[in-house]
Amino acid sequence: MTSSTPGTASQPSASAGPASGPAGDPTGGGPLPRTPQSALTAYREYQRMYEQAYETNDTSRLDAVAMDPLLSIIEKDVERIRRQGVFWRFHNVLNPRVQGGSKDDSTVVILDCVRTLGSYRFSAKTGRRLAAWRDGSNLYQAIMRYTDGTYKISDATEGRKC
Repeated sequence: MTSSTPGTASQPSASAGPASGPAGDPTGGGPLPRTPQSALTAYREYQRMYEQAYETNDTSRLDAVAMDPLLSIIEKDVERIRRQGVFWRFHNVLNPRVQGGSKDDSTVVILDCVRTLGSYRFSAKTGRRLAAWRDGSNLYQAIMRYTDGTYKISDATEGRKC
């Protein structure tokens, strides 16, 4: 999933949630069970950390919730934004559901209608708001893969309006 403006469905979004815990578990309680519900939990944590990465221009924590090829795409985009001397703040409202997956639940496909309430670009030097974009909803399909005791997002696609 790629997008030129953070805060759209193809960009990481955040919903309030706990910080990443030990063994890559977003809930802090050890390895996640290999279930579709655990994949949803990991997806929400990815969205929260994605939002933080764009606000701080720091992707160092994303490897706990994302993997290549999506991780590299986001890292390059955040670096490009950092070089421009700006950062983004946005908030997405999530409504994910399991669309399907492999028989052993090692891969879970999540479908979400992501609604961006607001997306704002700021100068990293002055902190002044430079631009604003409000309200939009897009379908978002995420591929969650179970690795090292947790689910990580590996691919994402933004679709039509929802």
